[in-house]
Amino acid sequence: MASRTPDPVETLLKSGPRRTTLPEPAQRARLRTDYGLSQAEVAEALGVARNTVAGWESGRSEPQGATRAAYAKLLEGMAAQLAPRPGDAQPTQTAQTGQEPPARASAAQPGPARPAADSRRQTAPGGPRVKTAPQATATAPADRRRGPRAKAAPKETAAVPADPRFADGPLAVLDGDGSAYGVDGIVLDSPATDLPALVDWALREAKLGATRLHRHGKDADPLIVLTASAAGRFGLPSVLEDRRGLRLPDDHPVVRGLARAEWQLTRRGFGPWARIYRPAQEGRRQCVQLAVLPWGALDTRAWGDADQLDAPELARVLGDYATRVITPRGSAAVCGLELMTALRPPTRPVKDEAAGTWVSGPNSGALTQAVDPAPPEAPDEHPVVASLYPRGHRRTAAEVLDEEAYEWIRDPELLTDGECARQFAVGVDVNMAFAAAANRLTLGLGAPVHVKAPAFDKTVPGSWLVDLSHIDFDPRLPNPFTPHGARPEGPAWYATPTVAYAAELGHDVRPIEAHVRPESGPYLDAWYTRLRDAYMAVMERLGVVSGMSEADFLAAMEHHKDADPAQAAVLSAIKATVKGGIGKLRERPQGAGYRPGQRWPSLERPTWRPDIRAAVISAARINMHRKMLKLAEGAGLFPIAVLSDCAVYLSDGPGPLDFLPRTPDGKPLPGGFRLGVSPGMVKHEGTQSMMWAAQMLDEGHNPARHIKGADAAADGE
Repeated sequence: MASRTPDPVETLLKSGPRRTTLPEPAQRARLRTDYGLSQAEVAEALGVARNTVAGWESGRSEPQGATRAAYAKLLEGMAAQLAPRPGDAQPTQTAQTGQEPPARASAAQPGPARPAADSRRQTAPGGPRVKTAPQATATAPADRRRGPRAKAAPKETAAVPADPRFADGPLAVLDGDGSAYGVDGIVLDSPATDLPALVDWALREAKLGATRLHRHGKDADPLIVLTASAAGRFGLPSVLEDRRGLRLPDDHPVVRGLARAEWQLTRRGFGPWARIYRPAQEGRRQCVQLAVLPWGALDTRAWGDADQLDAPELARVLGDYATRVITPRGSAAVCGLELMTALRPPTRPVKDEAAGTWVSGPNSGALTQAVDPAPPEAPDEHPVVASLYPRGHRRTAAEVLDEEAYEWIRDPELLTDGECARQFAVGVDVNMAFAAAANRLTLGLGAPVHVKAPAFDKTVPGSWLVDLSHIDFDPRLPNPFTPHGARPEGPAWYATPTVAYAAELGHDVRPIEAHVRPESGPYLDAWYTRLRDAYMAVMERLGVVSGMSEADFLAAMEHHKDADPAQAAVLSAIKATVKGGIGKLRERPQGAGYRPGQRWPSLERPTWRPDIRAAVISAARINMHRKMLKLAEGAGLFPIAVLSDCAVYLSDGPGPLDFLPRTPDGKPLPGGFRLGVSPGMVKHEGTQSMMWAAQMLDEGHNPARHIKGADAAADGE
């Protein structure tokens, strides 16, 4: 009998049933890399180009016809051979389709059989109840990952990156028994008993990390989150005694152990967020980020009670944030600033034609170097200010740029009889106000240039000394040119959006002088887009989607945080990332040893830019005033209080629909506040009685701060 040419797919697989359904693109790449094949080998077996296989794995294209059937057969066979053997835990998802099977019983089930010397607890730290991890996929290698506990994985979890280097996701939450919980229900075994071994495991064995967000950027380092039990396992104290410096002393045994193993710490030392590294070798970073939960790594103002979650659930929360925003590497403010740099890296490779080599060069549209601010933009502690004014000098509006969010209340004497007859005070709050203000905002990229008597140009970012005190507004509205809402008393410094609004209203503006930045661009556009997408995705998980009717939106917002407390924590962190990131653009000096006039470390980074912070806050305040002015002119509605992005109006009914004006055809008044989930639209902030609001005004308190029954500033909204 004539010999038959073997099927190349059969040569790779040797066995396996035939299917035509394909898994998701990311799963295709994971199957191939876990099986040990290259894209070139798969391409050769299927008779296609390697780039074609790369397209299938990235989702850019799909195989068709006979090639699709052969590719499905290959993936199916790899999944079958990688599936757990009898006695191992069963997967919750089929490798072929990624669909979840019917829910299992909620009773806890034992994990996979393990040698007695490597047994694992089934109860969560701190309590007897079983808290199960989401289940791992069928393709998890048996030597690095463990099987599931008892609970099926949620259908929506953070997507595992397609990059095989980071197949286990961006981070892991480590428990005291060596269980490292990652995204998508992955559970890894970490044998490390000291921190040098843990760092080595994270870099060499665990496939942790995340791909760069920009082609000229850097991949995210692995993040290991230490629970209280894990911190104790590695000899870390349960309480960080140095509450001022927030770091272990340099002579602590853990710090000395890292030094003996030739690992280094950054200048901030070993604190709640510790970065442990060695110099890069052959272009590869050797760096691991640690977050120590018992030391307060997750600030409750940003993350709520997330640090009280069991390790598997916390991994899901942090994994969602890492996948949608950025791998956490400090406070929400730090993450906001790091996200700016990750999306617009300061450098890119450029060809040195003379030497014929590639060197680092500035990246167009990014902040490429640290620059000193113009004198009015600098905070009082800055050396620029110290060189101009004597110590203790209090700068006037003509000497300092004071672009801050609104903090205004109406004089109670200006309440009309009609307003006093209303029963309710209703607050509306702008969604993601600072993020919305940053969108499409032209910002300065380089150092300021001082000019005398310039013609105002709204397209040029900068700080302008101009007299706007002659512009008059109805006293029932806050003045748009000051954060306290009172009329300016003379010439003052303003960011471009504020002066542009005066020109928009038809007033003649003639700057006396200015510090302008000719090099400019929409630096924060990508930052806004990523945070907007993350915010919208999490809101959708919480049952609030774009396009809902106003009544449905208000109903959904009433209890959206109760729908999934874990996702509510992610939402809170996203909001804090926006506000904290903008605030950190003007980070002040810290530490008891600082003296006014000295430089502090933040000044040396390109993202220390108080002028950008001022421009964003200016745009947010102007956006707020523009909407309030539309309501005043179009419907005779005036606020009684404004706090940052929240405005309070008096109403005959308890909700926003009872006072927000409509056009004759029933649509929201153009240019005014519109209810909805998108950034820049508004939600219901809270309702109190009119008498309550009147008493607050009489006592000089801001009703907008307490309209929801709590301190709005403390709440982080």
